[in-house]
Amino acid sequence: MTLKQTPLYPLYAKYGAKTIDFGGWDLPVHFSSIQKEHDAVRMQAGLFDVAHMGEVRVTGSGALAFIQHLTTNDVSQLAINQAQYSLMCYPDGGVVDDLLVYKLADDHYMLVINASNIDKDMEWLEQHVSGDVLLENISDETALLALQGPLAIQILQRLTAADLSSIPSYHFLPDVTVGEVNALVSRTGYTGEDGFELYVRSEDAPGLWEILLAEGQAEGLIPTGLGARDTLRFEARLPLYGQELSSTITPLEAGVGFFVKLDKGDFIGRDALAAQKTAGIPRKLVGVEMIDRGIPRPHYPVYAGEQLIGEITTGTQSPTYKTSVGLALIDASYATLGAELHVEIRGKKLLAKVVKTPFYKRIK
Repeated sequence: MTLKQTPLYPLYAKYGAKTIDFGGWDLPVHFSSIQKEHDAVRMQAGLFDVAHMGEVRVTGSGALAFIQHLTTNDVSQLAINQAQYSLMCYPDGGVVDDLLVYKLADDHYMLVINASNIDKDMEWLEQHVSGDVLLENISDETALLALQGPLAIQILQRLTAADLSSIPSYHFLPDVTVGEVNALVSRTGYTGEDGFELYVRSEDAPGLWEILLAEGQAEGLIPTGLGARDTLRFEARLPLYGQELSSTITPLEAGVGFFVKLDKGDFIGRDALAAQKTAGIPRKLVGVEMIDRGIPRPHYPVYAGEQLIGEITTGTQSPTYKTSVGLALIDASYATLGAELHVEIRGKKLLAKVVKTPFYKRIK
């Protein structure tokens, strides 16, 4: 199978990228090292190629009602130039995908979906279209760069006349000139840090990448790969589809129930999620920290005594704190802070405890 490439692929060799197969895409796991790139985003800034993500334009007089029916969050609360984290669910409450909804006008939205789910999501959306709604998959013509970290704003501000400090979190400016490139500039990200995501035409992405890296060199801006993207989002307890969220894990179990608005009216999965909330959530996503020496990895079994109670969804040695920590989806009756559990690592049951999450929270 030929792996897909983003518009930035021709630049990877120049910056020393080590690439891997990520959901059918040939993407950089790191350019220097995961630790160095993680630290840069926490302390200075990092630049990510996330052009593999999917974008879907939704227009028409029925766009709002359509998205309301498909997603768990309340799209009617969005103002123009505001974005919202949300989820699409199956009727049984399992997750089709998690996504961002951007409101560009009263009858014009953009959905940003996970790269590995583009085909599945498009099929799901098309299956439920009714009324005056036009769906357009604009993923191929759209590229996304993410500039993340505490120094991101000062680097980007030098390249544009737009007042970036005026953009609140989860808001955006739709038509900004950055260098000589036109971009939608959004104050969003997937790292736990402040920063921006820039949506541009695919052909403009390589030039913008080079401009940003040159501009940020003095501040320590470096290209950053998927490895650090994963450790950063994990420390901030941001879910990853296929690990913390899936067709068999509901938003309530994954701890993102805040984005499920059961009182907004009917939507796909609402009845199942309301029933789960009423009956009591059977499984919960918790943080675990190893007491014994060992690193928890995805799918490692978690035990209470001899009883299997769940598994690790994501785990690693935290690059920020150097502790061995994980997220585990376990039987809710064992999800008490401080509870001692065992994680099976290479055939041995090693002691761990339930701890507070997120593991990392930036000081604003």
